[in-house]
Amino acid sequence: MEPTTGSLLVASANLLDPNFAESVVLLLDVGDDGALGVVLNQPSVVPVGEVLPGWQELVSEPGTLFRGGPVGTDGALGVARVVDRDRGPVGFRPVFADIGLVDLDTPIEVVGDGFAGLRIFAGYAGWGADQLAAEIDEGSWYVVPVEASDLFREDPSDLRRDVLRRQPGELAWVSTRPTDPTLN
Repeated sequence: MEPTTGSLLVASANLLDPNFAESVVLLLDVGDDGALGVVLNQPSVVPVGEVLPGWQELVSEPGTLFRGGPVGTDGALGVARVVDRDRGPVGFRPVFADIGLVDLDTPIEVVGDGFAGLRIFAGYAGWGADQLAAEIDEGSWYVVPVEASDLFREDPSDLRRDVLRRQPGELAWVSTRPTDPTLN
């Protein structure tokens, strides 16, 4: 599968970069200039309210910031699923299906109850032109389809395993591989 906006990158055992080991990345933009995404399974211990007061009322559990990736960690990115795809709240920009980006400068009172799920990420993952394709070719990433339930899990600790397990063929088998195969 080719990486596209709205697909997932699942780290293979070959990926040794500690920023991405065991990670699942949602791709939010893929184009000729590169790709951008957020890591879905790296929650921090920092409550959203400590960094963005007021938004803690709207974010999905566990209510903490997530480490979106190693780039731009001093900024925040909101990813949401809207209740009504045809009428997203003010400050929402659709990316794919009913998922999009949220302008975190939008006053909370105008957002209302328009989100079925919201997660806020500190930083993002980014790749230059052809960089992601090279990493996929070397076996660092599996590219798989996303399911809406992947994005806002209360406990994302088993997300990588669960995403791989639902894949067809040998890829499902990879879900049971230990991090260190010599321990098997």
